[in-house]
Amino acid sequence: MAAEHSVGFEPADRLAEDRDSVRRRFWRKLKRVAAHLPFTEDLLAAYYCAFDRQTPRHVQASLLGAIAYFILPFDFIPDVMPVLGFTDDAAILATAIRMVASHITTEHREAARAALKRGVDPAEE
Repeated sequence: MAAEHSVGFEPADRLAEDRDSVRRRFWRKLKRVAAHLPFTEDLLAAYYCAFDRQTPRHVQASLLGAIAYFILPFDFIPDVMPVLGFTDDAAILATAIRMVASHITTEHREAARAALKRGVDPAEE
């Protein structure tokens, strides 16, 4: 039975356990929607932190859960809805980042800015 705090997030929880799938699907969705997201840099910094080997496992799990929710094709507020579509994704990501903010380093933020500069291309990932 799902823990009370994760009710409704089971698909994201399952997806977060498959790190390779999260990587692939993250870059595909990010390329499609990056221009419409005001939180792209934070999302990328969270991604780099989640896949950093120096990041503690519990932090990785929190961030991977938030990233998995972002890449799911369905969620509480469908992403295709103008203006509101990514508000639930942003709220979940902001909560995860707030919980683990001390682990998102300058290097993660610099990697996020570099990815944005090269056009969100995972070629170097």
